[in-house]
Amino acid sequence: MSPTRPSARPTVDVRRSTLVGVLLGLGTVAFVDEAVFHQILHWHHFYDRSTPDWGLVSDGLFHAFSVACLVGGFFLFSDLRRRDAVSKLHQAAGYCLGVGGFQLYDGLVQHKWWGLHQIRYGVEITPYDVAWNVVAGAVLVLGVVLLLRARRRTAAPA
Repeated sequence: MSPTRPSARPTVDVRRSTLVGVLLGLGTVAFVDEAVFHQILHWHHFYDRSTPDWGLVSDGLFHAFSVACLVGGFFLFSDLRRRDAVSKLHQAAGYCLGVGGFQLYDGLVQHKWWGLHQIRYGVEITPYDVAWNVVAGAVLVLGVVLLLRARRRTAAPA
């Protein structure tokens, strides 16, 4: 006798799909920030209010955070794929929320409120701040729009 398989597609896991997107978005934007602005362009370190050695240590910790988000996101994604439970729209929404949320947090909290670092030193900072935060806000709004659309599709009867 052969085992019977259910013919219905498994229910998508919208919460985990959104979480996967958020983790991958956070990991991606943190990795790009650290690689491009910290290592390639040398514009700043994660923590610039001490010595260059502490700046490098803070960059290393920031890099570890980005890798942990990416690894965790990919592990959760592989579980969703194995169970055929991925909601691509929820995942895309989560990705935009992760990218935009991190960038806006970085631009407003870390740059302005806490003063851990600026985007760039030795230049007029206002255009950089405006561009950084406007792009972050636009990506965050896109994430909210995608999440609302995904929720409407999930709630709609098949």
